[in-house]
Amino acid sequence: MAGKGGVGKTTVTAALARMAASVGLSTLIVEVEGKSGLASAFDAGELTYEETVLHAGGGAAAEVRARTLTSDDALLEYLEDHGMRRLSRRLMDSGALDVVSTAAPGIRDILVLGKVKQLERAKVADLIILDAPAAGHSITFLLAARGLLDAVRVGPINTQARDVLEMLTDPARCQVVLVTLPEETPVNELVETAFKLEDRVGVSLGPVVVNGLYPERPGIDVDPSAAAEEAGVTLRPGEAEELAAAARFRIERMALQAEQMGRLEEKLPLPQIRLPFVFTADLGKDDVDELAAAFVASVEALPTAS
Repeated sequence: MAGKGGVGKTTVTAALARMAASVGLSTLIVEVEGKSGLASAFDAGELTYEETVLHAGGGAAAEVRARTLTSDDALLEYLEDHGMRRLSRRLMDSGALDVVSTAAPGIRDILVLGKVKQLERAKVADLIILDAPAAGHSITFLLAARGLLDAVRVGPINTQARDVLEMLTDPARCQVVLVTLPEETPVNELVETAFKLEDRVGVSLGPVVVNGLYPERPGIDVDPSAAAEEAGVTLRPGEAEELAAAARFRIERMALQAEQMGRLEEKLPLPQIRLPFVFTADLGKDDVDELAAAFVASVEALPTAS
């Protein structure tokens, strides 16, 4: 999952995970920045390097688990698995990884992606969802493997980079789902990111998620005073004007989002998953379930391939 900061990428990640689990796919969410609101969306505690169950499942539904991956933790685990526990601690304490990172850009990203590749090969879940960094960093994050292949010709780093690139460029194993809002700047950035991902990384693109759509409201263009009179309701002074202003805002917003969805479809002809705006300050499990249901409905509405 990737997208410009502020488009609701992590919320969409949570909704996708719940949707997948609802149809029986065990799901592991991997968070790489360590500061997302993923745990709070499931009313859970803070995520760590160890797996946490966010939703236990039950019946036909599978569970949703999550963990945070950092380059330091991934390196420690790698070295400890290869019998170098003492060396790993010294590397961390001395800051040697920072020196190596400066000398070989992309090494931190390849440590994280290498761990994701290990999880994917081990089939720890039916679906692994990586909540990637914001759009600009996501490109350099996914380009790390290609960069290291050019910089490091032999050895374990080269092997790791080659294996990661093989995973990223196999559409049966990996796809990028881009998230946007129905607004001009996020749509522009999504289109630009999509072409860079295809051209420079070689990764396949899944459907685009358009998040935060205002749903249609029948009768919103009716005059508030006339509606109140018909309903036998008396409005207080100024309320009719306030209701009319709110209605105008809603109508303008829906016109804007329709325009931007059309522009997105024209510039990037990919299927669109459309999710509603949730009018809640702090999203919780009920809100995620609502978005997951909308996810299912939007997927089912997509045209089937002939």
